Amino acid sequence: MQALILFSHGARDPQWARPFERICQALATRVAPTPVRVAFLEFMVPDLESAVAEVIAAGATEVIVVPLFLGQAGHVQRDLPSRLLTIARAHPSVAIRSSAAAGEDPAVLAALADYCAEQLDSFEPKSGKP
Repeated sequence: MQALILFSHGARDPQWARPFERICQALATRVAPTPVRVAFLEFMVPDLESAVAEVIAAGATEVIVVPLFLGQAGHVQRDLPSRLLTIARAHPSVAIRSSAAAGEDPAVLAALADYCAEQLDSFEPKSGKP
């Protein structure tokens, strides 16, 4: 059984998790019965190790981690591979895979560009100074 983990940075403010939780809920409906969980790098729970352990305990034999980051740098290049290696060693019978950062996908970038362009129409033009 496959499982999907949405991996985000995390923050001290609990509001940070809400968009990721909404994405998780939408995906859970879309890909049911595949388990979908959110995990955070820091400040929030669950962390990646706990989320992976949870889906493995539920029967997952393959875990796909999707980094919900805009770029393929820093945490995605250093922290994530290190954590995935540790997780893979702890669960040698489970395939642990990771996609590129979500922001590297052309469709994600196009959706963000569309959103930004739509903002031009959502505000009344002002005359004079900003």
